[in-house]
Amino acid sequence: MLSDEDVREILRLIDDSQLDELRIETAGLSLHVLRGAAPAPTAPAEPAAREAESAGGQTIAAPMLGTFYRAEAPGAAPFVDVGVRVEADTIVCLIEVMKMMNSVPAGVAGTIVEVCAENAALVEYGQPLFRVAE
Repeated sequence: MLSDEDVREILRLIDDSQLDELRIETAGLSLHVLRGAAPAPTAPAEPAAREAESAGGQTIAAPMLGTFYRAEAPGAAPFVDVGVRVEADTIVCLIEVMKMMNSVPAGVAGTIVEVCAENAALVEYGQPLFRVAE
């Protein structure tokens, strides 16, 4: 359950950013906040996911909006890199949301063939993080 402090932090993040939309989804919480008018429906991850699947691969997409980290600490080795074999439960990165680090499992089995997001960059829900070949 969100505390008053959590709600204030979410609102502060939105006010301090250029974001018009924020979506946070965890096991016990689903939050979708829009600023201003509702945006036109878009599906940024769909074309990339279809492209990867048609090329015989799959895309690991961001499960939430936040800051993408390839390693558990600055200077540490990345969780995965190109050429590494992953299983569905392999942790591939972290996404930081409101100072909470969220582990992201691959969700698919295969070999990482591309890292699609920049380390320490803001990623959006559904944005491709990695491309995996079977």
